[in-house]
Amino acid sequence: MSRSEKITVYKARSVITMNPMQPRATHVAVCDGKILGVGDEASLSGWGHATLDETFADKVLMPGLVEGHCHLMEGGMWNFVYVGYYDRRGPDGRLWTGLKSFESVVDRLKEAYAARENASDPVYAWGFDPIYFGSQRMTTAHLDQVSINSRVVVFHASAHLMNVNTAMLSEAQITSETDIEGVVLDDDGQPTGELQEFAAMYLVYRKTGNIFFDAGQTEKGIWNFGKVGQLAGVTTATDLVNDLSEATITALTSVTSSDDYPLRIVPAYAPLRDQENKALERVLPAIKHNNDKLRFGVVKLVADGSIQGFTARLRWPGYYNPPAGAQKNGLWLIPPHNLKNIIKTYHDAGLTVHIHTNGDEATEVTLDAIEQVLEESPRWDHRHTLQHCQMADAYQFRRMANLGVCANLFANHIYYWGDAHYTMTMGPDRANRMNAAATAKATGVRFSLHSDAPITPLAPLFTAWCAVNRTTASGRVLGESERISVQDALHAMTLGAAYTLKLDGEIGSIEIGKQADFCILEDDPLEIAPESLKDARIWGTVLGGKVFPCPKYD
Repeated sequence: MSRSEKITVYKARSVITMNPMQPRATHVAVCDGKILGVGDEASLSGWGHATLDETFADKVLMPGLVEGHCHLMEGGMWNFVYVGYYDRRGPDGRLWTGLKSFESVVDRLKEAYAARENASDPVYAWGFDPIYFGSQRMTTAHLDQVSINSRVVVFHASAHLMNVNTAMLSEAQITSETDIEGVVLDDDGQPTGELQEFAAMYLVYRKTGNIFFDAGQTEKGIWNFGKVGQLAGVTTATDLVNDLSEATITALTSVTSSDDYPLRIVPAYAPLRDQENKALERVLPAIKHNNDKLRFGVVKLVADGSIQGFTARLRWPGYYNPPAGAQKNGLWLIPPHNLKNIIKTYHDAGLTVHIHTNGDEATEVTLDAIEQVLEESPRWDHRHTLQHCQMADAYQFRRMANLGVCANLFANHIYYWGDAHYTMTMGPDRANRMNAAATAKATGVRFSLHSDAPITPLAPLFTAWCAVNRTTASGRVLGESERISVQDALHAMTLGAAYTLKLDGEIGSIEIGKQADFCILEDDPLEIAPESLKDARIWGTVLGGKVFPCPKYD
């Protein structure tokens, strides 16, 4: 091959490489979508004739950001009505204002109901969380104001709860006699319309289909997901709850094969999405579809629920100040006695298992299970990862380090739910240790940070800002001793996340031989004030040498 016609050298104000052997540079040479060289213009001249591209001469290049825990749902959710507490921008650029009262939520749902094309169309909405409204809970009394005849379904921000109106309860045959854990009853023993966790929500999904998940796995949803990620500087993103059905794999293969698609996708098989329980029959054959932009081979398990939904499993003394009707100590989504054998199935097949453990009891039970698996089937460099892992203490992080277990911490919780954790779910002392990135680093745990989009917005620089500043929405600093440096936070959002996905040999830093994936910034994140990190301006991305500028929105 003749490199002389294929080399492009990008000049930048500065290049942040995430390679400790060469932390900074000014030029990057790219050939055939990969990084050929990193340095200054003179040091790259030995590769022969190259085209000098000065598009980024006044900008900062860093590795493409890696989102190690998000969902294709982020692309599909915008088919439905957003009713969250905070402002949110969709892939089309529209800014949806946050709703600060039950009345405003009902009003937006009424607007959606009035705008329906057909009288029989349902109203589906997402992003709601009652924790922002004190002790008040959403009930059928609220949603029946929207419609008493058509389905109204409101999916919570945590994705672990939903509310439905009386018409949906009736269609799903949910009554006072329904003996399913998570169906909330009022003082008279009647369903309130709140359904907690998947067993209870499944009663609705039997009638509606798994609408919120499935919308993200269509070609339209995958394209929307790509737009959202690219706007945030992301070049590689996960889908940590995927059914790996034939239709989903076909859609993913089709979309990611387009040169115009701006992301690499890592879909994780999740048994909870596979009603046929095909297990290895699903995940192993999918690996043959792997290519540079699509990588199968990760499995996602969910051990417990949501902290803000009071369905996470906690060690003693449990929840601090729970509202009436909350679960006494959360819900197990996988019974503890089953967890070890499920993990071992995938471990023995050579796969990496990512396990959702929000509460510290769930973390403890999962570490016990992994320890037993490793005793029976020792395996070097497995990189099993605890996802969220929000309540882990120093002892548990030391166990993770000893077992070779990684952690992907939900840093965004500190901002979005930190005040509620301080006053309602955990209490001050435990809230101050949540998402303990500094302890993870000190104990030698390989860690990353994430958004869990669409639970919170896909925005890795904001996620890094959360871990650096640990500031809640009200301005409280939650656990100053757990703050980490900007350098460490950016590492977590690049090489740290790549490591948990076993892709650190291909992405996550700007080094020779890796994919030419860059996040292009107007501001240098290592030079601006740490409290301004979330405001660093993103110009666009480069994926495999192809430039993707960000569209500009007001």
